[in-house]
Amino acid sequence: MGTADLTIDDPTRDGRPGQVTDTHMCETDTPDATALSRRGLLGIGAGLLGAGAIGATGVAAVLTAAPAEAATTDPALHLLRRASYGPTRELLASLRKGGKPARMAWLDRQLNPAKVRDGAMNTLLARWPRLGLSAIGVQNAVGDSDEWAVMYDLLEAHIARAAWSNRQLFEVMVDFWSNHLNVTCPSSEVWRHRHLYDSRVIRGHAFGSFSDMLVASAKHPSMLNYLDQGSSDKDAPNENYAREVLELHTVGVDGGYTEAMVKSAARLLTGLSVDEDSQTYIYDTTKHALGPVHILGFKHPNKATYGEPVAVAYLKYLAHHPNTATHLAHKLAVRFVSDAPPISLVNRLAKIYLTSDTQIKPVLRALFASPEFERSSGAKVKKPFEDMIATVRALGIRPPAKGIDGFQQLLWLSGDLGNSPMGWHPPNGYPDVAAAWQSAGSTLSRWNSHLGLAAGWWPDDLRVPDLKVRLGTTPKTYGA
Repeated sequence: MGTADLTIDDPTRDGRPGQVTDTHMCETDTPDATALSRRGLLGIGAGLLGAGAIGATGVAAVLTAAPAEAATTDPALHLLRRASYGPTRELLASLRKGGKPARMAWLDRQLNPAKVRDGAMNTLLARWPRLGLSAIGVQNAVGDSDEWAVMYDLLEAHIARAAWSNRQLFEVMVDFWSNHLNVTCPSSEVWRHRHLYDSRVIRGHAFGSFSDMLVASAKHPSMLNYLDQGSSDKDAPNENYAREVLELHTVGVDGGYTEAMVKSAARLLTGLSVDEDSQTYIYDTTKHALGPVHILGFKHPNKATYGEPVAVAYLKYLAHHPNTATHLAHKLAVRFVSDAPPISLVNRLAKIYLTSDTQIKPVLRALFASPEFERSSGAKVKKPFEDMIATVRALGIRPPAKGIDGFQQLLWLSGDLGNSPMGWHPPNGYPDVAAAWQSAGSTLSRWNSHLGLAAGWWPDDLRVPDLKVRLGTTPKTYGA
């Protein structure tokens, strides 16, 4: 289906943004005198696809163009498409002007986010004051009447950071780890403390040690509730977390463990629990199951009722396991290089992960410096959420001057696109390969979102610059 086969409904109908529909262009459409014509905007929208929306990391798979036509040889654009949520015009110009030294300096600053000034974002985050509350503070503030309110605060702030934070690589990695150590948001069992899981587990360790992050995740009420570990006890050990920590979080589904090992792990991890009154982590010795365990080379007699040190040692053992190194290296390479990354790159990154004591920064440095990354332009398709944020950034859209309506609208839009942040219900997180997101319906939804954002139709509470001014001269053809 080519762009010329599409038309756009009246953007003013019922006050809703125009929608692309799979019909032929209507010759009776009348341009709006106060805005770009709908047909002209459609042409611009098609150009945006190649410039940084769907095609921001590889339009070829979506539009079935030849890879050579879709890929870019611009190293600045390639880096920003992968190591950020997408280029802004100003940032792209800066990296292009400075050449490779500017690109490497930018990447180095991104890997040290404390050195990146982000005062405007800090000011913006003040619009969600409830994100600073404790679990009991949330319970007292919203009670049972609006349990999901603070979880929505978190999602709106996540969108704001993705679109407008200067610490772009950090935000990309926060999203990556949120997906890897998934705790669905919103969901009923984590409403008091899901925002604290984000700040203390994910953001607290996104550029640190995976071993530390895994332990922090295992001891957080949100993960304990989400995967039923908090209710697991010696009389009926629950296998949910024990299984997922092996299959998803560490060694992977082909990591060599057996069903007997899952059962042993479930017994070993009993005691990790949640205090019902404070909604904080506790170790409950009355729940801990005793008895020897042997899991992927980890052996322990497990004789003490206070089994927390053994549980922590087991989790750290898994974090340092060679199969975990390969699993994480592969996921990072899929995220930043291609859906089927070269095994040579995965092996190198896994080795760096192990020799760096599970530190994440050295792995990322090696990945972005690799020839495989350099050659991977056009080999990825953005997920819908990434595509939406990339469009916001490419268009130079700014957050609303006050209030949170614009962020709520972006959250609704991401839901309409099927990719609301943190919203995947199973514990395995959103898929990160093109095949999961490719369909005619998905493509049309993306195009509609591009058009609505570019024209300021929807969301309508953002500050959208005049598109004619930003483009200078309106392109005359779809290709241009």
